[in-house]
Amino acid sequence: MGFWLGWVLLTWLIIKILNRSFWLVAAMGLVLDQATKFLVLRLMSLHQSIPVWHGVLHLTYVTNSGAAFSMFTNATSSLKWVSLLASLGLISLGLWSKNLDRWEKWGFGLILAGAMGNGIDRFVHGHVIDFLELRFIRFPVFNLADVWINLGLLCLFILFWQSQGRNRA
Repeated sequence: MGFWLGWVLLTWLIIKILNRSFWLVAAMGLVLDQATKFLVLRLMSLHQSIPVWHGVLHLTYVTNSGAAFSMFTNATSSLKWVSLLASLGLISLGLWSKNLDRWEKWGFGLILAGAMGNGIDRFVHGHVIDFLELRFIRFPVFNLADVWINLGLLCLFILFWQSQGRNRA
């Protein structure tokens, strides 16, 4: 209990100081990711599939010891350290960067949420918990952390695209 109280207090202090939207996006993304995985672990059995929209979206509980799309499945122990280093780098960015653009705050905050969410899974469970299955395009099963990372990259792409437009003008 004391650990979580300290974590909440530290998070609140950081949010008050610098890059508020970065920290809020990262915290909300991480909480949503971990809450959904907690529910999957408690309410579903491994390989169970529940149709949300039959043939389109199913909740399918699987584990992934690799990275995105099950790549690098033999590098499980390395991936947890990559997640940790990426998270520490992004936390440093949020703590010490004073001129982050709105898209950078959102993008890096989302990527941090995703890296931490999947990193926590790797350290705690030894694999990532995936459960979102898009059946209409036969896409690999994924989780909210994966969504956050991709949305974060989209934010950074939008920023890059906007800066390219300004440079041409």
